[in-house]
Amino acid sequence: MKKYLFLDRGLFNGRYMTNAKVELASIQKEGTVFFREDFFADPPRKWEVRYDNGYPNVLYDSKEKIYRCYYTLFIHDRDSENTPLKERAAKTYVPGSDRVTALCYACSTDGIHWEKPELGLVDFKGNKRNNILYAYVHGTGVFLDEEEPDPNRRYKLVTKVDYAPGCGYMAVGFSADGIHFGELKKWTGGQPRADTHNFVFREERTGRFVLITRVWKNGQRIAARCESSDFLNWTEPQEIFRGRGFEDQIYSMPVFRYNDIYLGVPSVYHEGDTADKDYDTVDLRLAWSVDTLDWEEAAFGENFMDRGKGTYPDGEFDCGCIYSSAPVPIGDRLYFYYMGGNGRHTDYRETSFSRGYIPKDCFAYYRQKDPMREAVLSANPFFFRSSRLEFLTERGRSGSILAELTDESGRICLTGKTEDSGTEPEGNAGSGEPRWETVLWDGTIPEEGKIYTLRIRFSDVFLYGMRGDMEAAGNK
Repeated sequence: MKKYLFLDRGLFNGRYMTNAKVELASIQKEGTVFFREDFFADPPRKWEVRYDNGYPNVLYDSKEKIYRCYYTLFIHDRDSENTPLKERAAKTYVPGSDRVTALCYACSTDGIHWEKPELGLVDFKGNKRNNILYAYVHGTGVFLDEEEPDPNRRYKLVTKVDYAPGCGYMAVGFSADGIHFGELKKWTGGQPRADTHNFVFREERTGRFVLITRVWKNGQRIAARCESSDFLNWTEPQEIFRGRGFEDQIYSMPVFRYNDIYLGVPSVYHEGDTADKDYDTVDLRLAWSVDTLDWEEAAFGENFMDRGKGTYPDGEFDCGCIYSSAPVPIGDRLYFYYMGGNGRHTDYRETSFSRGYIPKDCFAYYRQKDPMREAVLSANPFFFRSSRLEFLTERGRSGSILAELTDESGRICLTGKTEDSGTEPEGNAGSGEPRWETVLWDGTIPEEGKIYTLRIRFSDVFLYGMRGDMEAAGNK
């Protein structure tokens, strides 16, 4: 059976929808801090002076049975070094032009207990007993290329080498073990500003490499895309996704392929109104694309993960800024590891590493706008090979779903309702666990292999997606 997620607006014909709206599911935060900046720890890691955004790259190496996290940080930041935590609330952070960024590494065998191993690679103030992979690099992206035949290039890295303001260039690296990448190689081609998380991956359909980076236009941060066939020669950056004015700017966006579409977790930066409560903070949203070239929000203005409560310095550890990695599948969940900061973006903040999760497939759902009226979704045409059809739902106590197949003339050919699971929901839609429900038709499909339009009538139900012996034939 083929699965279709309802966050893909290309599935539906908006002309014939009634009382239905799409909303994001919310990442459930576990609340556990796995590690944090250790500059003021006992014993201290003096190179961890400020994580800032962190830009985490988290992946699982099934061959080595290990979770890896690669994160960006400042290893030199004069203001943060010289301002104790208890004094920061009364001061304004002033970043110096001599700040130095770097890439560090952490690992875990279970995704919960993390360590920062002494790698012995980079000298920091006279010794190499640290977890630094590279100094003078910014916004590094790392991924494990499962399709790479050369074992020495399984791990691939893209970064902005940044020795001083205006003296940077894009570079790449390769590794067999995810730790030893050797001397970085300057890439040929476009040189984006790239002052962001430079997230890189292999595009499945073409086999080409894609970098999601950032450019600036009219004082606004905008997501951009570069492409390469060999990981060394890259195209000029092209705009792919912008927010809305100064208030919602795309700061960074890790992406991942899921169920034949691409999903992104953009960190959205807010400015434009110093009096607004969200000014100078960063929220996490959800975006989607069919080709990585054109993106839009799954639910406009809705956050995929809520920031913590409070404000600096007494708020929760992630009350100011959130920057996520692409998710890691574990069991029947998708885990989003993220860096959460407890202050505003341009001020003092201390950043910590944590995670949250959603059940697989449960990114966004349709619900009723007015709970007192039935909602109707009208899908674009599908080829139905058989009448087998299931919906992924969260049903309330009074929930109901009616499916209708219509032919090209609009005549209803077949109707059906989802079967009773035998478990009585205790509350309204959204209060239970998502489950797949099978449609029980009142007859047989008139002609298999023919194009039909699916109409879904529902009440007190959240609809996340569907699956069946069917293939989209409509307007994507």
